Amino acid sequence: MKNIILHDYFESLEGGGRLSSVLANSLNMAIGYGFASKNHPFIENLTQHSLNSHSSIPLWKQFKLARAFNNRTKFLNNYKTVIYSGFYTPLAIKNHINGKNILYCHTPPRFIYDQQEFYLKLLSPPLRPLLRIFINYLKPRYEYAIDNMDIIIANSENVSQRIQYYLGKQSTVIHPPCDTQRFKWLEQGNYYLSMARLDPLKRIDLIVQAFLKMPDKKLVIASGGNELLKLKKLANQSDNIHFTGWIDDRKLAELVGKSIATLYLAKDEDFGMSPVESMAAGKPVIGAAEGGLLETVIPHKTGLLLKPSVSAICQAVSIMTPKMALTMRNVCEQQAQNFRTEIFLEKMQALI
Repeated sequence: MKNIILHDYFESLEGGGRLSSVLANSLNMAIGYGFASKNHPFIENLTQHSLNSHSSIPLWKQFKLARAFNNRTKFLNNYKTVIYSGFYTPLAIKNHINGKNILYCHTPPRFIYDQQEFYLKLLSPPLRPLLRIFINYLKPRYEYAIDNMDIIIANSENVSQRIQYYLGKQSTVIHPPCDTQRFKWLEQGNYYLSMARLDPLKRIDLIVQAFLKMPDKKLVIASGGNELLKLKKLANQSDNIHFTGWIDDRKLAELVGKSIATLYLAKDEDFGMSPVESMAAGKPVIGAAEGGLLETVIPHKTGLLLKPSVSAICQAVSIMTPKMALTMRNVCEQQAQNFRTEIFLEKMQALI
């Protein structure tokens, strides 16, 4: 086995981990990571290198991961090509001296660059100096790693522009793979669906507020995250808003396939796999007119793009009737095919 891909860690079923798993399984690569939850499905049956670097304390967990990739990855010299996926894996580049180094960049760390103030405000005042210390540790090492990559791949034009702006580097855009076989049109139910992680930057609060104003419209929120309790309180046990919490891939695909349309309003999203999965199932997207959605959703053909606000969401939902959604089905399915796994693997294989 000549090649390996590194990913920060495998804890949930997030997109970067899924991409790393697809690469390793399809291109016969080993996989390395900081830690993984027990029996994680993305790394089954793969040659693995675990750094066993885990902590339940959030900020300390990030520091431990960065230190582990920086100091405990000498095994990389056994491999010809290393692909780095994540914020902390690039630090391992100093331990891979002879061979090709490829960065697959989901985004430069936003807590270092464009969203540093947002992340500082999430912390209590006593913890903010600790984040600044961590940023001062990580930033020069991350930028050293970027300077020494042989190839930099961005997951979208949006991220490619960030790489150029913050790091002064050119990159090749290869969109992440969508499993278009997993998401299929099943039927048209009576609900709209949100499947973004419950995180402040995903703006689920705006969606909840909008549906509180539309008691005749049903919303299903199919995900979990640190905003769950806050959003449930905001929803105030309204009959038309239902939270599922985290669910498995099969149930998620079923909910997508039976929805009217999906909503995805993340702030300046890097790429946004959920809208592509929605279109694969023939379901149009009501999305934010910013970030990666500008590259995936075709306005008025595969969805509606808007400047996120409660009133704009209400207006878009009123336009996106079940009848309107059905007229977009075929174009949605066709558009999703542009992001299928086979295209991703073909482009990655050519670079490796």
